[in-house]
Amino acid sequence: MPLVTSKEMFKKAYDGGYAIGAFNVNNMEIIQGITEAAKEVNAPLILQVSAGARKYANHTYLMKLIEAAIIETGLPICVHLDHGDSFELCKSCIDGGFTSVMFDGSHHPFEENIKLTKQVVDYAHDKGVTVEAELGRLAGIEDAVNVSEKDSAFTDPNEVEEFVKRTGVDSLAIAIGTSHGAFKFKGEPKLRFDILEEVQRRLPGFPIVLHGASSVIPEYVDMVNKYGGNMPGAKGVPEEMLRKAASMAVCKINIDSDLRLAMTATIRKYMAENPSHFDPRQYLSPARAAIKELVKNKIVNVLGCNGKA
Repeated sequence: MPLVTSKEMFKKAYDGGYAIGAFNVNNMEIIQGITEAAKEVNAPLILQVSAGARKYANHTYLMKLIEAAIIETGLPICVHLDHGDSFELCKSCIDGGFTSVMFDGSHHPFEENIKLTKQVVDYAHDKGVTVEAELGRLAGIEDAVNVSEKDSAFTDPNEVEEFVKRTGVDSLAIAIGTSHGAFKFKGEPKLRFDILEEVQRRLPGFPIVLHGASSVIPEYVDMVNKYGGNMPGAKGVPEEMLRKAASMAVCKINIDSDLRLAMTATIRKYMAENPSHFDPRQYLSPARAAIKELVKNKIVNVLGCNGKA
């Protein structure tokens, strides 16, 4: 099966009241863990590549690893650029075989965001590639994305219709209280479902995206801290909130920090318990297995896209 775009995935997800997992990838073990999990529960997948991951692992290597995953699993897989910050980056990914890109113009004024996003949309659609854009700004740090709490802003539902109509985007990331990284909430976790409901009312049938949606699983935070880490107060989005969002207009939920935590925590534990081991296969194997189990749980118990491939 060749790579697919997100278009048909999102239509089925919206109609079915579930969401597709968009998992960030950086290396072979992460790709294997994600795709093996999806194969076991027959789920469609979006594999996301940030600009930082593309630079780290090399575009060609990542695409060949994903090609291998398609051969091994036979799943419908969409390859998506996460947080593209320029037309040039989006164009490079489109020309290099990505089937979906995100142009993040959320840090620009409204009119500038529309202008730059439409430029990407025009180029992408001519190549059969789907485009995600963003309105509102999520706080937090993840790769090149760094937004302070004072600079963050909820999405204004009054802007969404005009933005979608004038840009022609295929999906829209909105800010309703999630944030990038592992420190999402200082107090009680809360998402603005009133904003999501209003956006859904104004854009019926249109796929919405949630960024910064890792749950920051306490088990892995505790494991990191136990074996030399320092992550006091790390707190993510409760899974029941994500399930509710997936039953509404949210068709794509981004997960990155949970993958990083699972891998890092498992490697820390293994190295602490086996200090004389130096074969990467010995500590990367349990890390890959941890990612696989995490992704299976997300697909079945949070996203609801199991059996939908």
